[in-house]
Amino acid sequence: MYVLELGGQDDAFARREAASAASAVDVLAPGLATARGISDRVRHLAFTHRVCDLLGTSDPDIESAAALLSAAPIDREGSVAVRAVDVRASTGIDTQQAERTLGGVLTERGFAVDLDDPDQVLYAYFSDPAGDEEGGTGEACCALGWLDAESVRDFGSRQPTDRPFFQPGSMDPLEARALVNIAGAGPDATILDPMCGTGGLLLEAGLVGADVVGGDAQEKMVSGTRENLGYALDGDGHPNRDAYPEPGEWGVFRSDASTLPIADNAVDAVVFDAPYGRQSRIEGELAPLVSDALGEAARVAGRCVLVADRDWREAATGAGWAVTDYFKRRVHRSLVRHVHVLE
Repeated sequence: MYVLELGGQDDAFARREAASAASAVDVLAPGLATARGISDRVRHLAFTHRVCDLLGTSDPDIESAAALLSAAPIDREGSVAVRAVDVRASTGIDTQQAERTLGGVLTERGFAVDLDDPDQVLYAYFSDPAGDEEGGTGEACCALGWLDAESVRDFGSRQPTDRPFFQPGSMDPLEARALVNIAGAGPDATILDPMCGTGGLLLEAGLVGADVVGGDAQEKMVSGTRENLGYALDGDGHPNRDAYPEPGEWGVFRSDASTLPIADNAVDAVVFDAPYGRQSRIEGELAPLVSDALGEAARVAGRCVLVADRDWREAATGAGWAVTDYFKRRVHRSLVRHVHVLE
């Protein structure tokens, strides 16, 4: 069993993304989830920071955590360090005192403490829904776990404005990564974005190893996406080739999303950010455009992640999709993104 340290404030969304890289993911407490198994893909999750091999859970206080650690079987060797986290400041625990106390337990059990370069790191997560201002669910607990994997946190250095081609309204890479993960991006997967814009979703899917295909009705977007993908996947814009799998192959074409030049069932998943009403030249054209795009997505793939500025669930079911998950993601005061996971 594993404990996952979730990021952001929407645990349900983070849990759904984590399920793309782990099995049997369930929310444990605010900012925490458990999983039965994990894959290498956890290193490329956007809203999971760390994965730890779960040692056990206790009440969310230092004395209970120390008692758990004293009684738990430990099959680790080498030097250790303890990192205590008051998740979302929900418990008021003195984390330094927690680290000293739990480090003392490990010392008594024969381990040498090395704070700078330990062989093993024990995380102690204290979390309580009663103190979580974000309204998280689950139980009040302390979860102890040995660090197994950390996700690659390079999103801040890869902003849309740093790409060769940029347009206002481009999606943040953190959000884009989560969406393509939910769609199933990774080695051996082919991901299509029929409204690719500047290519942000395709870029994140390609970085985690998927083959990516993009289409757009505007030639300048097609050209700009080619430039961005070439730069980020094949060129100097790649963040760190040692930290990622080999980028997937990619291609971009000009096409209306309602008439895709792609064979039936030719891709594994479709993911797209639909035009927002305030940006559409004629509001009345938006509904048929999205409905037709959803119909084409159902023809070419078995999964779709649709992002929009409104609820398109009725249009999705009308196009033959089942809505398996639906999230509202606040971007700023005047924009909430609606995320539809369709199968």
